[in-house]
Amino acid sequence: MKVTVEQDEITSEISRIMDYEFDGTTTFYPHEFSAIDRETTLKDFGVGLIVGPSGSGKTTLLREFGEEKEPYWFDNKSIASHFADVDDAQDRLGAVGFNSIPSWLRPYHVLSNGEQFRARLARQLDSNIVVDEFTSVIDRDVAKSCSNAISRYVKRNKLKNIVFSSCHYDIIEWLQPDWVFDTHTGKLTTRGYQRPDIVLEILPCTRDIWTTFSDHHYLDHHIHTGASCWIATWNDRLVGFLSSLSMPSGSLKNAWRAHRLVILPEYQGLGIGARLTDALGDIHIAEGKRFYLKTTHPRLGEYCNRSSKWRGTSKNGIARPDYKTNSSTYGGFAEGLQRHMNRVCYSHEYIGDKNEVL
Repeated sequence: MKVTVEQDEITSEISRIMDYEFDGTTTFYPHEFSAIDRETTLKDFGVGLIVGPSGSGKTTLLREFGEEKEPYWFDNKSIASHFADVDDAQDRLGAVGFNSIPSWLRPYHVLSNGEQFRARLARQLDSNIVVDEFTSVIDRDVAKSCSNAISRYVKRNKLKNIVFSSCHYDIIEWLQPDWVFDTHTGKLTTRGYQRPDIVLEILPCTRDIWTTFSDHHYLDHHIHTGASCWIATWNDRLVGFLSSLSMPSGSLKNAWRAHRLVILPEYQGLGIGARLTDALGDIHIAEGKRFYLKTTHPRLGEYCNRSSKWRGTSKNGIARPDYKTNSSTYGGFAEGLQRHMNRVCYSHEYIGDKNEVL
């Protein structure tokens, strides 16, 4: 393929002073998929990835699968209001690992680069789409967590023929595409990709560290003065926080409940919240305690519904109009409890892995 530019004064002068012989014509040799690949590997797939350095022909190759469609955002509307309904917003935003409910209620233009990328992708995500420069302008931890969340969503919803292009190779194992075309080598590969293990270290901490996480909690910035607190680190990076409280009920002895759970935004979508909650459940059981979780967060609640490590209580999946609001009983949180009355609540007891050999 050849392109020609006008030999104007500036172009000619640069060519002269750089001693670069140039007649105005540049020849490109773009990559092409073979006829066999088009009828086999590229015929019916979930996710494909075109990867390679800048200027290697990724965008040109991507256009063979279609044109990217950029969603429009209203400055006076929340992110969530741009979706069909509440369920659609929850499903799609969760699909890209964007689980910060406060951010859902903000307009697009005030979000961080990483949040804007996820919000934009949440609206684009469907069968037969193309996305150029996938994860190119965001933090690499955000890129990995978003890629992982998308991979799970595509498989769960059986989406087809989604193609991304990126200059970053670090997302391949997290995205787990059906095929990868490397524009640097010109090779198409279809081998399976295994997601790297996420090894968390769970450590006890003081309540002071809550200030690092409080702005990201989806319901309340406060923490109970009697809370026991833990942090989660991954590769020596702080990623999550979880606290627990002794339950005041006279009918349950030595029982504790999860109190505040926050996963920092750049690490959402990797399943860290569920793993941290499970880990604290194991800690409490090892101490001879019972451990409960009540949440209105749909992602965490649905995880507990699916997991064999959690058992739903009689209050699971129903609205709770019966919250008592005695300040002395709930440590001064009466106003917050009243605000959350009548929400559908997930309620579970952690029972651990019954098949584990001790």
